[in-house]
Amino acid sequence: MPHYITDDCTKCGTCADVCPFEAISEGEDKYVIDPDICTDCGICAEECPDGAIIEEE
Repeated sequence: MPHYITDDCTKCGTCADVCPFEAISEGEDKYVIDPDICTDCGICAEECPDGAIIEEE
């Protein structure tokens, strides 16, 4: 399952910078992950300083 960015996102941009597939973009209130591009590699979740990225169930 693709990862999801929660409301804990502070829009720092770290996730978008580390995503090798460019699946993450800036949304209105937080960054968002395009599930059609996300390969579930988990790099974004590992690098998020706020712990705002979780795996969808």
